[in-house]
Amino acid sequence: MKALRDVFGETLVALGKTNPNILVLDADLANSTKADKFAVEHPDKFLEMGIAEQNFVGVAVGLASLGFVPWLSSFTVFFTHRAVDPIRMLVAQTHANVKIGAAYAGLLTGLTGKTHQDVEDLAIMRAMPGMTVLAPADEFEGEAMIRWATEFAGPVYLRLARDASPPVFDSDYAFTPGKTYHLREGYDLLLISTGPQSVRCVEAAERLAEQGISAGVLHVPSIKPVKTEEIVTACEPVPIIFTVEEHNVFGGLGGLVAEILAEHLPKLMIRFGIEDRWGESAPNDFLLDQFQLSGPRLSERIVNRLRVAKS
Repeated sequence: MKALRDVFGETLVALGKTNPNILVLDADLANSTKADKFAVEHPDKFLEMGIAEQNFVGVAVGLASLGFVPWLSSFTVFFTHRAVDPIRMLVAQTHANVKIGAAYAGLLTGLTGKTHQDVEDLAIMRAMPGMTVLAPADEFEGEAMIRWATEFAGPVYLRLARDASPPVFDSDYAFTPGKTYHLREGYDLLLISTGPQSVRCVEAAERLAEQGISAGVLHVPSIKPVKTEEIVTACEPVPIIFTVEEHNVFGGLGGLVAEILAEHLPKLMIRFGIEDRWGESAPNDFLLDQFQLSGPRLSERIVNRLRVAKS
């Protein structure tokens, strides 16, 4: 089990040996994002830009115009808030071939402080025209996405959690943009999730099975683009849909699924996530329980919601 930040550094190291155009630009966080692995192996392709996130986005766009493939490395919150204007104006609007490695994404960065948590990023990036938005569940999907994004011509936003999560895929995994994945079949309800939260949904589904509730789990790694027909098909057989995300309930995966179902398959849907509040500075396990996103708490929450639906 490998942390996504280690996957980020190690995959770029490997790609740097075969692709002469790859560059990594860091905003003074390489030891945290593990871009320092690339710096050690490819010092001539690594640019330390300092704490100047807006500036390094502009530099990356210039390098992309010369034929390089720049990967940007920093914390998610600095991309989606401090540098969002140059990303919008210089990257997305020009369709620049810039890749955004958004580390420390989501709720589970409590030990870096509440200020460094970003649970609004999917909403911001999903609404940005021309931006591809990806969220890997585990190390195998993370590596496959990095390799795909490097070859893809255009801007990519890659949401990377800090820590490791149990794998749901294996080394044969091949990423296809827009594709969804059934991690578990079920007929009473369907959990739709993204990123490492999908792993916790599998755990919740296993706990629900012990109580006689059959829960399917659909993993959506590609927030944008997404195959609408796959989500509709997955939702058709079940009476109730739960979206679960380590993100604000507004604008993220839940918003995406709600939009699709409203247009193609109106039915009962419940959004679980961060209930429109800020995070907290605390250890990860505490935060998962506090926000009811751990496997045990999530299963309890679903059971309670089903009781309400039946009453």
